[in-house]
Amino acid sequence: MAFKIKVNGADHTADVDGDTPLLWVLRDVLGMTGTKFGCGMALCGACTVHMDGAPTRSCITSIDSVGSAEITTIEAIGGTPAGQKIQKSWLDLEVAQCGYCQSGQIMSASALLASNPRPSDADIDDAMSGNICRCGTYGRIREAIKQAAQANGKEG
Repeated sequence: MAFKIKVNGADHTADVDGDTPLLWVLRDVLGMTGTKFGCGMALCGACTVHMDGAPTRSCITSIDSVGSAEITTIEAIGGTPAGQKIQKSWLDLEVAQCGYCQSGQIMSASALLASNPRPSDADIDDAMSGNICRCGTYGRIREAIKQAAQANGKEG
């Protein structure tokens, strides 16, 4: 069946079964490989994308549940104000170690900053709790989010 979805501002058609996870549509059908497969059970956060701005685990989101929602992936998050700040702070603080989980981490952090421009440590912990980093870069992730939030304060 053909599904029409909007990804990163562009319309796409995917001829797949309705229960196909969004992750595989993005990676295998549309060729957007920045979103990673981790666990397949929404436990690790590697597959996080935004659906209408909300962080969503694409490994358990079926294509038939997307409907008219706007999907944003790591390939386009730098085009958003929050995503741009998060990506800059990630680079400034050299957050990534192996890097595998980082697209999901950046997507969750960008959603947090977009909804809460000055998050507390508790807000950061809550928003990032579903993202696992096997390299243990959690301290650098928190500092990068704080740096990006400080950039918000300098603008306003």
